[in-house]
Amino acid sequence: MIKFNTKQNRILSIFLATSGVFLIGSGLIMNTQKKEVVYTKYKVTVSMKNDNGIQEKIEEIKLKDIEIEINNPLSVDIKDYLVNSDEINDSTLKALKLDTSLVNINQAGSYKYTIYYNKKKYIGNIKVKEKELPNFTLTLKTIKVETKHIISGDPKVFIEGEIPDEVYKNLKLDTSKVDTQNQGDYTYYITYNGVTYQGKVEVRDPSPIKQTEQEEKKEEETTDSNEVEVTNPTENVQ
Repeated sequence: MIKFNTKQNRILSIFLATSGVFLIGSGLIMNTQKKEVVYTKYKVTVSMKNDNGIQEKIEEIKLKDIEIEINNPLSVDIKDYLVNSDEINDSTLKALKLDTSLVNINQAGSYKYTIYYNKKKYIGNIKVKEKELPNFTLTLKTIKVETKHIISGDPKVFIEGEIPDEVYKNLKLDTSKVDTQNQGDYTYYITYNGVTYQGKVEVRDPSPIKQTEQEEKKEEETTDSNEVEVTNPTENVQ
């Protein structure tokens, strides 16, 4: 064991004290310094193996909302029902099954269609809408009839000018407000493509002169029907 004299002990104590202060100060300085934080991003790819052992990624199937006009056929190409058909490989497309059996293309309305993939099913929407009619503006006539005459039920009679067949087939005539038994002015209506047009019907008694002519004609017809042709047979004298 080494023994130190008083002077040596004093020098050793000063050295140890100085070293301790230095180490404590260094620790405090290091704790006050900012440490750099490093973030690491990880990308995970999910894949599956097909029957041939080749790895392929699992695609996300997104369906479209379909809209067609009434009486138009539905597409049988499954790509027409997919939002992201370009992102799906051919083997997956071939495995998809389309079911549109709940859609009635002959009646306007909202329907559902289904696409099956393995044990999963995806449901989309199909809207069947009424056929869009051509724009056409109607010009109506003022109709004049005599009392007790039957008014026509053909819309063409009430419209000025020619009208396309497609327009004619979609006209709705309403003469329910017209009373042909009594003189007066009445309103009739024709509706086309959601727009209702109104026209006028003037019902009048026949004029006295015309009425006399009609009565005379009826009398002549009655007289003619009552005439009997008489034939005198010739007697044979021997």
